[in-house]
Amino acid sequence: MKLLIVDDEDSIRALVRKYAEFAGYDVAEATDGMKAVLLCREERFDAVIMDIMMPELDGFSACREIRKFSDVPILLLSARGEEYDKINGFEFGADDYVVKPFSPRELMLRVEAVLRRARAGVVREEKTEEKSEIYSYDGLTVDFTARIVTIDGKALPLSPKEYDLLFYFVRNRNIALSREKLISEVWGYDFYGSDRTLDTHIKLLRKSIGRFAKCVVTLRGVGYRFDAP
Repeated sequence: MKLLIVDDEDSIRALVRKYAEFAGYDVAEATDGMKAVLLCREERFDAVIMDIMMPELDGFSACREIRKFSDVPILLLSARGEEYDKINGFEFGADDYVVKPFSPRELMLRVEAVLRRARAGVVREEKTEEKSEIYSYDGLTVDFTARIVTIDGKALPLSPKEYDLLFYFVRNRNIALSREKLISEVWGYDFYGSDRTLDTHIKLLRKSIGRFAKCVVTLRGVGYRFDAP
């Protein structure tokens, strides 16, 4: 397993490298977002740990560029934990968001959790590869097999987690889903984030699906339900 560590602080890269190599990862490093994008174009990585505040190209922008050609799991590091920053990170396609100062052991657990979810997603796609599965409703089309969502024929640029969340909603439409159920099924039982992460992704998903945002109904004290035929 190969890990890319991106941070302009030598001490942070050295700390993460130490724990990553101890966990058995091969490690590559980059000191800014520009180098990270170039490395991801040239090599295949299993996961990327990337700081947000960096010279040349910040982590948000680098994440956005990498998402144009790769679905590699990306964990963003930031000295700030405001919701605005987390929303930005998830909008640009990040899979997780870790606030500095962080526990290196927890960071490695988060990397392992993201990798397990990514592998589980590949297995699910392989199982449904032979049979095309498509759901349509009033201009909304969800192609599970091709992993494409369109509204009135126009493809939506959803983040990986928005795809996962919408697919789960559609497969379980008109069913009340608790917050715990959504987190365990979409993120996995090994998820180390908080309920706020779910709320943030729901907010982003509603924004992305436009007029169909009304289908994602909040059930106070319970969770959410996707209302559609």
